[in-house]
Amino acid sequence: MKVTRLTVIGGISLTVFILSVLYAQQNKATSNYHSKEEIASFQAHVGPIGPGEYFLPSSRCAGCHGKDSLGWANVNEDLVDVNLYDRWSASMMANSARDPFWRAKVSHEKLVNPAHALLLEDKCVSCHAPMGSYTAHYRGYSHYLISDFDNDSLGIDGVSCAGCHTIGPNGVGTMFSGQIPYDTTRHIYGPFEDPMVGPMQLYTGYTPTFSPHMSDSKACASCHTLLTNSVDLNGNLTGGQFVEQGTYHEYKNSYYGQNNISCQNCHMARLSDPIMIANGYLSLTPRSPFNQHSFAGANVFMLKMMKENKSSLGIDVPDYKFDTTLAATQMMITERSVNLTLHFDSIAHDSAYFRVKLLNKAGHKFPSGYPSRRAILQFVVTDNNSDTVFKSGILHSDYSVAGENPSFEPHYNIITQSNVPQIYEMVMGDVNAQYTTILERAAITLKDNRLAPMGFTTQHISYDTVKISDDALADPDFNKIANIEGSGTDEVHFHVPVSGISSNINAVARIIYQTLPPKFVTSLFSYNSAPIDTFRNMYNAADKSPIIASADSLFNITLVTKTKSDLNSYNDVKVFPSISADSRIKISAYGQLELKQIDFYSVSGKLLGSKKVNGNTIKAYEINLPETPGIYLIKINTNQTTYFRKVIRQ
Repeated sequence: MKVTRLTVIGGISLTVFILSVLYAQQNKATSNYHSKEEIASFQAHVGPIGPGEYFLPSSRCAGCHGKDSLGWANVNEDLVDVNLYDRWSASMMANSARDPFWRAKVSHEKLVNPAHALLLEDKCVSCHAPMGSYTAHYRGYSHYLISDFDNDSLGIDGVSCAGCHTIGPNGVGTMFSGQIPYDTTRHIYGPFEDPMVGPMQLYTGYTPTFSPHMSDSKACASCHTLLTNSVDLNGNLTGGQFVEQGTYHEYKNSYYGQNNISCQNCHMARLSDPIMIANGYLSLTPRSPFNQHSFAGANVFMLKMMKENKSSLGIDVPDYKFDTTLAATQMMITERSVNLTLHFDSIAHDSAYFRVKLLNKAGHKFPSGYPSRRAILQFVVTDNNSDTVFKSGILHSDYSVAGENPSFEPHYNIITQSNVPQIYEMVMGDVNAQYTTILERAAITLKDNRLAPMGFTTQHISYDTVKISDDALADPDFNKIANIEGSGTDEVHFHVPVSGISSNINAVARIIYQTLPPKFVTSLFSYNSAPIDTFRNMYNAADKSPIIASADSLFNITLVTKTKSDLNSYNDVKVFPSISADSRIKISAYGQLELKQIDFYSVSGKLLGSKKVNGNTIKAYEINLPETPGIYLIKINTNQTTYFRKVIRQ
């Protein structure tokens, strides 16, 4: 029989009787202590928050919002413990101040630009240890550093209860880069109307207050859009800024933002069960819907690392709590991030034509956030003897990508050769337009082809903060269907040579999420400091396996080789050669198609030339590309439709 709260109550009548007596006594005590005069008197003499204090550490919240030893509060209808404190304690939010990669990266940035060390660290700490940081600044200190909060219960508490719930409604959603509009009047905000005021005032000094902004993505904005001040290679400020991450603005420019589907809806798994949210207060009204505080994102890699190094990181959280967060995070990546479908289009010209379609299901770009994060499209074709016919996006033993350019790969619409990978990422460039992983040196975006969310357009007011790079914008399949923006999709076309293959073929496609690729830590590991050395040891020992976010496969595809005469029955357009050291290329139309006009563009989308084909029933035409090596896009207008092809000029 399914055990629920109701069956427990029905089966333990004596307990119900005792609880009802306690309930009556508690109501009496509550009424005695909740007059305005008594609360004011209590706070004046023994208030838990002293003068000049604005925050309490999470340990002070655990008594009411942690595990209920009676099993009555903070459980769902099936009596599963869902208490706020335990779910939060194993999250990236709770451990943001202990995150070993973050500490190493702060050290790295300081070593690169030592003159900016205090400002850099103070800015980073404002989001990773906000309660300690803001307390220090409210007291008049000019800086608050990692060395300060290692012995500060507020700083080391990371992004904890008061760090979010004392964010006030004024200015929220308009302040970014660690500027957090805290309410310093000791109000603490929640998403439920008519909160029970007395107990929290009595024991914490906070006045619980309902405000709808706590259910709004605005509450996340201050730290989830981050602009950095750019410096040149000598450490001099350029006067420019760089959007290191713009998750909140990506969300605003999406179907989710336009329809008020908040961050909390996805990242704090919602329960419809009515939950009694505090222990020991039977007069509380159960609340619904209830957002669990696991804060599931996508950083499985770092959660595993912190679980495996709890002792050295000073994390006192049982493994089972980390396992709960890891399960929620894994599910977020595999079920709610991206969908991949593999299509087999045709066989012609001794090539098999495949198409991989990706749909971003997140309310922001995929991947989003810190610029190390990326997604790799892996595509492999094998014959029936399991021999590889074609491969793209294959990982080496160190989890680098085969064929990847040391700096970065451009965005591709068509891939015709093995070991040419499609990687979705944001790549930072310095003042000389060279690849960099040093955040303060980031001056320009060399590439951003991360999958746009549904509803994302270049016309949105926030687009200047979350731009797509030109190579992806020029792709007719990227975030467009029939040239209309906002699809949240991308299609990548694979042309697989199959000449000489006698068996059927099989194809597998995967989209792989990678938190911290090897090349992103290369510069970091060229420096030495205690935080860098600590992280290096943890990184080298860690499981760096990326997560398969979505996959699809096709098996036993029959190859039917077409003769030249057979091709005339298929409507298709071919460009030959697609990779060439010669500027001259030939464009051929098959089936019922006739060439009408040919335009060619740079990879950035600039029109370089246009050729109108004169005459009727023109089936072939030759054009000259520019002499400059690079990637060129060919737009081919026919009598029936328009085709796009990509050519690489070596």
